[in-house]
Amino acid sequence: MVHGITDTGNVFNSMKSYFQDKGYTIYTIDLIPNFGTADLRDLAQQVKLYIDSKFNSEEKIILLGFSMGGLVTRYYLQRLNGLEKVDQYISISAPNNGTNLAYFVPLKGILQMRPYSKFLQDLNQDVKETLGKIKCLTLWTPFDTMIIPAKSSLLNLGKEVRVPVLIHKWMLSDNRVFLKIDSFLNI
Repeated sequence: MVHGITDTGNVFNSMKSYFQDKGYTIYTIDLIPNFGTADLRDLAQQVKLYIDSKFNSEEKIILLGFSMGGLVTRYYLQRLNGLEKVDQYISISAPNNGTNLAYFVPLKGILQMRPYSKFLQDLNQDVKETLGKIKCLTLWTPFDTMIIPAKSSLLNLGKEVRVPVLIHKWMLSDNRVFLKIDSFLNI
């Protein structure tokens, strides 16, 4: 599980507990720095190093990215050969097509989250050819006040599910989200 901006792996505590009770082994990473100053490609490299250190080359994992962590995990999957290790991917409230809030803070990682940024244009140019090779779930809320417009979370790929959660971060503690993920993993 890969967190978003200003978060740590602890943001997943509720979700982690739910899925551990279901028998899953859960790993979370703390991206450093986590406040938008780092290039998202560098954070993706941290994800690669973490996954390479925890799993052998034959093991397939489920990868989940929340918010900024969704873009970091996509870069890992699409540009750092992550598809070799991952067979299921879950994106939760990620700015897959940017967020208008990124226009207000001129930090490197946040600039990359602007709609039509070079970073996003690069990822979105071949999203179907890359992520289309694995099973994908995108969860989003129409009430998101961090991902503006909220539909910017959509990848137009795999299974996309709208969950009417009132606050961006609550996507990680809402039981309806857990049930949607559980259903996706057990198809």
